[in-house]
Amino acid sequence: MENFKLVLPEHLNHYGYLFGGYLLQWVDETAWICASLEYPSCRFITVGMDDVEFKKSVRQGAILRFEVVRGKVGNTSVQYSVQVFSDSLGDGRGEAIFSTTISFVCLDEKGEKAAVREKGHYAEDSKTASA
Repeated sequence: MENFKLVLPEHLNHYGYLFGGYLLQWVDETAWICASLEYPSCRFITVGMDDVEFKKSVRQGAILRFEVVRGKVGNTSVQYSVQVFSDSLGDGRGEAIFSTTISFVCLDEKGEKAAVREKGHYAEDSKTASA
């Protein structure tokens, strides 16, 4: 799955660069959307994010591209790798600025772990890798 985000003035710190917390929020949100579309009967919560390292700074006006690919699928959890690129409108090339693996667990209505069920229709049409 691919998603985009525009970096606006309200996303910047006092030095004029993107706050890392916004990027982490967008990574979590984008991966959660992908998981929820692929497994619509699951109620996912985030349980972990590996390797939080910001590779490049980001300025106002940047268009961020998020590429989400399904990884491991367990009995009650799924993992997705997320790569983030800062795309340049002029040449169409993207510079890698962040990557991580994020893990979600499926919960039932009582908040207990539940089995990850069949994939939804979106998963069959998406660009994510098979488990």
